Order: sequence, then structure tokens, then C-alpha cells
Amino acid sequence: MTDDLLRLSDWLSSEGCTHVAIESTSIYWKPVFNILEGAVTVILVNARDAKAVPGRKTDVRDCEWLADLLRHGLLRASFIPPLEIRELRELTRYRQTLVKEHTAIANRIQKLIESANIKMGQVATDVLGVSGRSMLHALAAGEQDSAQLVELARGSLKRKKSELRRALTSRLTAAQRFVLGELLLRLTELEAATVRVSEQIVKQVAENDDPFVAQAVQLLQSVPGIALRVAEVVVSEIGVDMTRFPTDAHLASWAGLCPGNNESAGKRRSGQTTKGSPYLRAAITQAAWAAAHTKNTYLAAQYHRLIKRMGKNKALVAVAHSLLVIVYHVLARRAGYHELGGDYFDRQQQHLQQQRLVRRLEAMGLKVTVEAQQPM
Repeated sequence: MTDDLLRLSDWLSSEGCTHVAIESTSIYWKPVFNILEGAVTVILVNARDAKAVPGRKTDVRDCEWLADLLRHGLLRASFIPPLEIRELRELTRYRQTLVKEHTAIANRIQKLIESANIKMGQVATDVLGVSGRSMLHALAAGEQDSAQLVELARGSLKRKKSELRRALTSRLTAAQRFVLGELLLRLTELEAATVRVSEQIVKQVAENDDPFVAQAVQLLQSVPGIALRVAEVVVSEIGVDMTRFPTDAHLASWAGLCPGNNESAGKRRSGQTTKGSPYLRAAITQAAWAAAHTKNTYLAAQYHRLIKRMGKNKALVAVAHSLLVIVYHVLARRAGYHELGGDYFDRQQQHLQQQRLVRRLEAMGLKVTVEAQQPM
């Protein structure tokens, strides 16, 4: 209980304790950290780094082993952002939960209507668009006449009335109508909740005591692929103080966006990426996918250069790593992103590129003479 933890804090202070090590176990370290933060220096330890306990394993022996490692300076502290950033993180992670639940409900609706012979997905681009929702609400309310349902079509869907009439000829039972209505209601509630939490995140960023938090969200949006939501997630996960990470490589390792290092007897067993922050990794990978499909940018050029020999997935992770390095330097230097251009790699290896093109032309049976272009 909280009063027990308060007595623990008083006891540590009375004994002159200055540092406390806590093993990171799910969320159970947080109540202790909430009380001890500010009173002593708290070091949160990854259980992987302190699991080799000699002798019989008990909770008391675990504590003794942690204390011994702490005294000898052998514990690596996990990154814990300041309180205001942790509050922002709470909001962004809740929004991500809402988005996942929204996707699950949308998929459930699609499965339900398919099982009832409704083929809207074959006609409408977005089943849950304005027209699609109007028709689904009508179906849930008991409307069975496809001719009446077709009249609810809006925009370009009006030109597909004949196909819609066939697609909306259903075998929807009373139980399925009830479930459809409940799912549509839940979908609307989730969308409203997402809007509310997004507004709260914007407010939290604007009212932060550190004025650079709001500026950081704006600066990150100068990077290709990073929009407002991703920028908010990045700031909420790593904060804006990059001195917490000695180098950009440390940040990439913390996020799980660097190659793993599993080597024994001179043989490398695996280069699989390490485990890291799933929230930051997901946001950066999403941004990397968007950046890879931009025009005339360094990140897009890197993606198309690597995809030939690494495949899509590995190339995407490589771009995500580069994107996170860019994020680190944007926040560390507190300056916007400077675009290198889509021809960056060609400029770096201009001579090799020229030789490669000459060889290709010669392979086609052509005689090639290369002359430097005179400056205008």
C-alpha cells in the first residue's frame, strides 16, 4: 500500500541511502518509483542484466545480488523520461490502443456482413465511408429492401447503383442485425474517444513547461514521413533531451532498430534486430514506410537502393534506423531537417555510376565515348 511505501521512503532517508536499484518487472516497479522519485536516485534495471544470481534463487537473494551489483557500479540504468513526458506517453499509448481496437472492430464488421451475403467490399472502396455507414445503419435498423438501401449512396458510389443492389441482397438474421448495430455504435464511440485524446495530447504539448517540447513536435514534422501523430509519439517515448543517449547508436539500440550481435567462436549466428521499445519502433517504421514512398528524398533513394539486395522488410528496417538517427540529430541540434536529395548516392559515387552505365551500353554492342560537359 502507499502508506507502506511512504514508510519505506522515510526509512531509506533515515539510513542515509542515496541510491536504490529496482528490477523492471511489468508495471510493478512504478508504484515504488512514484514514491521514491525525488527522494533518492532510482536506477531501473533490466531483469536480463541482473538475472545471473549465484546459489539458490529467492527474492531476498535477488535483492542482495542487486545491491552488490549497485555498490560496484555494474548496473545499467534504463531510460526513464521526466514526469511531464511520461504523462504525454500515457496519452499517446492510450490513443494507440484506441486505434488498434478501432481496426479490430472494423474487421469484425467486415466479417459479419460477409457472412450475411453482403458484398459491399466488392463495390465500395471504403465500406465504412459515409455511404457505407448509412447503409449499414439502415441494415441494422431492419431495412431489407436493397432498392431503398441503394438510395443512401453518396458521391461516386451513385454511379454503381445496379452493382450495389446486387451486393446488398443479404441474408441478415435478427441476431446479426443486433450485433451489427452494437459494432457500429462501438466504432463511433472509439472515433469520438480518439478525437478527444488527440485534442488532449495537443493541449499537453502546448502547455508543457519546457517550450522546446512544442517546438520539437514541429521540427520533427520537417523530416519526410513524420506527420503530427508520429512526432507526438516520438517526443512522448524519448523526450527532447538527447543527452540521455550518448550517441544515436544508443537510441537505435534502445528502440530495437539496430542489428543484433550474436557471435560465438568467430561465427555470427544471427543479425536479427534487438528487442526495444515497441511503441517507438512501430511509429518509426510507419514513418519509414511513408518516407520510402516520397519523391526525390534521401530516404526514398536509400530504400530503393537497398530493396534490390535486401528485400522489402530489411530495407524498411534500414530506412527506419536512418530515420531514427535523423530524429536524434534534429532533437540534439534543435534544428530542422536538411534534405540531401534523391540523387545523393549518385553524387557520392559519380565515377562508379558512370562506369556502370558505360558497361551496360557496351554490353548492348555500342561504342561509348565519354566527354565532360562544358560549363554554361
